[in-house]
Amino acid sequence: MAEKRDYYEVLGVSRDASADEIKKAYRKAAIKYHPDKNPGDKDAEEKFKEAAEAYDILSNPDKKARYDRFGHEGMSGGFGGGAGGFGGFSMNDIFDRFGDIFGGHFGGFGGFGSDYGGKRVNRGSDLRVKVKVNLSDIANGVHKKLKINKMVTCSCCNGSGAKDSNSYSTCSTCHGSGVVTREVNTFFGRAQTTQSCPTCGGEGKIITDKCKACGGEGIVKAEEIIEVNIPAGVGEGMQLSMSGKGNAARHGGIAGDLLIVIEEEPHPELIRDGSDLIYNLKLSVTDAILGTSAEIPTESGRVKIKIEPGTQPGRVLRLKGKGLPDINGYGKGDLLVCVDIFIPKHVSKDEQAMLTKLSESENFKPKKNSKEPNIFERTRDFFR
Repeated sequence: MAEKRDYYEVLGVSRDASADEIKKAYRKAAIKYHPDKNPGDKDAEEKFKEAAEAYDILSNPDKKARYDRFGHEGMSGGFGGGAGGFGGFSMNDIFDRFGDIFGGHFGGFGGFGSDYGGKRVNRGSDLRVKVKVNLSDIANGVHKKLKINKMVTCSCCNGSGAKDSNSYSTCSTCHGSGVVTREVNTFFGRAQTTQSCPTCGGEGKIITDKCKACGGEGIVKAEEIIEVNIPAGVGEGMQLSMSGKGNAARHGGIAGDLLIVIEEEPHPELIRDGSDLIYNLKLSVTDAILGTSAEIPTESGRVKIKIEPGTQPGRVLRLKGKGLPDINGYGKGDLLVCVDIFIPKHVSKDEQAMLTKLSESENFKPKKNSKEPNIFERTRDFFR
């Protein structure tokens, strides 16, 4: 399977292009590769679909933000279906969805009538749900069962909307074809266009006796349990897509997608930075001077580490492989332990006397020409 091109490259716009610039670029590409202008050219047809897919993503602020952050991975989320791609859509779908950009002249097919005309297939709307995950879920992946209120196929009529198989009549407008043909002026001259029949909605038939359970729609509101496998390495705001798990469509059409938005629950002790985890370790002055051992929280439990004598404030201790897995399978991050020295604000008279005596020792006085790295040098790699 060929690798998808960058959507900005497809439309020939920069990543900071405005909505109007994106719209104009799509209009230009669609005219260039329009099937009426390139009859029988499969390459042009694919580029026409590719431009429509790019515009579908970049013209939607939510999808665009997700694409800018995660690229093509963020549009699929490992669930086997893109969030808005046209891989399973017909040419009719593209024209119906974006025809208004061309002032109504783009909705027709010109020479497309025989190749792409036909009965229209309804499509259900997408659903979006938020799912909270904790650090353990992110580290290991998690299987969740979601209880969702959605439109489902009517069980009484199996989605047809009709009382029985004899409850139909052929549409008198399109004579059962689902489409009507007319001549219009297009960008390429006068052409014959084929559009969905306005009387039957492109279905080619009219229901004469509707199902009482769904009122002829073929769908009803119900609660459904959907099982979701959330992969390891997901992050806040990432959106995953499950194809066909959204709202059911009228009259047995194609169901929409279920869009799963990840909400990351904060950990009480650890801070996430990509695939790395950060822990702020507070040491007493004496422990930093004399050395000690400390228990450090990790995603899978607590571990004990050794603190060397003379450990300086701002030092970063790196525990390799104790972070989170990368969602693309590039290994695990690290756990970064940032050493912070606790300085008490108040001391007793006895403590003050001991500290005064220590301050007179040359060993407790900072060395002006010391080769010991300063706090910025110790933390520079951490902040890169």
